Amino acid sequence: MDQKADKVRKNKEGANITRHVDLRDLLEMFEEIGELEVVEGADWNLELAALAEQVCARNPGRAPALLFKNIKDYPENFRILSGAANSFKRLAVVLGFPEPEKELDLVQSYRDRMKEDFELIPPEEVKTGPILENIDRDEEVDLYKFPIPFIHEHDGGRYIGTDDVVIMKDPDSGWVNAATYRVMVQDKNTTGIWMSPGKHGRMIREKYFEKGEPCPVLISCGQDPLLFLAGHSEVDMNVSEFDYAGGHRGFPFETIASEIHSLPMPAHAEIVLEGEIYGDAENAQIEGPFGEFMGYYASDASAQPIVKIRRVYYRNDPILTMAGPSRPPSNFTFARSAVKSAMIWDEIEKAGLPGVEGIWCHEAGAGRLFNVISIKQMYPGHAKQAAMLAANCHSGNYAGRWVVVVDEDIDPSNIFDVVWAMSTRCDPPDDTEFIHKSWSTPLDTMLQGPPYHNNRGIIDACRPWGWKDDFPTVAESSPEWKDKVEKKWPHLFEK
Repeated sequence: MDQKADKVRKNKEGANITRHVDLRDLLEMFEEIGELEVVEGADWNLELAALAEQVCARNPGRAPALLFKNIKDYPENFRILSGAANSFKRLAVVLGFPEPEKELDLVQSYRDRMKEDFELIPPEEVKTGPILENIDRDEEVDLYKFPIPFIHEHDGGRYIGTDDVVIMKDPDSGWVNAATYRVMVQDKNTTGIWMSPGKHGRMIREKYFEKGEPCPVLISCGQDPLLFLAGHSEVDMNVSEFDYAGGHRGFPFETIASEIHSLPMPAHAEIVLEGEIYGDAENAQIEGPFGEFMGYYASDASAQPIVKIRRVYYRNDPILTMAGPSRPPSNFTFARSAVKSAMIWDEIEKAGLPGVEGIWCHEAGAGRLFNVISIKQMYPGHAKQAAMLAANCHSGNYAGRWVVVVDEDIDPSNIFDVVWAMSTRCDPPDDTEFIHKSWSTPLDTMLQGPPYHNNRGIIDACRPWGWKDDFPTVAESSPEWKDKVEKKWPHLFEK
């Protein structure tokens, strides 16, 4: 099937909707809504990454995507894209949602889909696609033909894999995992790859290493942002990210069996590398350091497995996608915050928690470290139950730090409101608890070495259950009066 010729799909009500097929479709759509800026002549060495960092930091959740062209030392149309889904409007386009007004609108749309009509949609294998327009084999491979960015001044090298998807197959079950791991170029046909303990890709890799075999792998370095979103989310074990992303897309991704290992390669990807991960000590090379998602160099350079690249597949005028981790907000944290908020909400409701009004994983916490849940209290201990579930569900567990529970009148995405609730409805000795030895990562700034456990703080910033109805009344104008004055003097409220 020619998906490019069939972008109009029917939703569950039977209405026609237009969905993107590939990254290039999305760029056209972003340009139409004023969400894409083209940058000419940036240097791959630090300059373009610094620009991307500054642009998103100045306007979190609303900054444009940046498409870099005419990159120094490279052909005009060898491009880099930063921040594909990192705004309200663009994330809504990528996910096929109505345009949101605020953070929680996106989270609610995601939740509605998960509750009502979400189904996993496996990929469809095809024989050909744009990714086969160019193929470099064996001695032809030269990764430096692409404008790989040097992102941070103290990085150990240039990273081709940041906004990437690493595709592997479990040797026992055949389960296809597609996750996001950083990939540093070592030389023209060799990369390093860093995988955190406990991640699915690392588990698959170790199965091959235990057999004394290298691990077959594909590394997609430019693709539909839906695949990247799925790749850095806590999708359940034995569920393929291709299926999960296809469910959100509304129709299957097309894949092509790779030449060497027959792994599923996104047919409409921009750049895909194929090779093997070698786990023996003699092949290990120094990887890193790399500025990571918490905003620090939390892990030093270390000996890591290498990937020997034997094939490079790429489209004409390829687009390398870049997610440059930095002090938040970075050029991918908004999208992570929205998706992770929805996934936590989904999991804790499935666990039986009632009364959830909203969840937001704050960008200042890198979309993982500071999560706020708003509830309508219904019974004694409701707030504590909400906090424990949010801290320990699969999507909220990895590398968390703080969970704050607030009442339904508090917008969990508004940090001013959250701090106000913490300051006026929380008694620290009675309303703060801790969880010890939770799942963390070597990237955790507060850990100096294994085992990679961390501790969590739980803050109950809700009105005390025993006398919540007698709690002092909030001093503010009523919703009716707020609406009245906004209508009478609208110019004062223009954005």
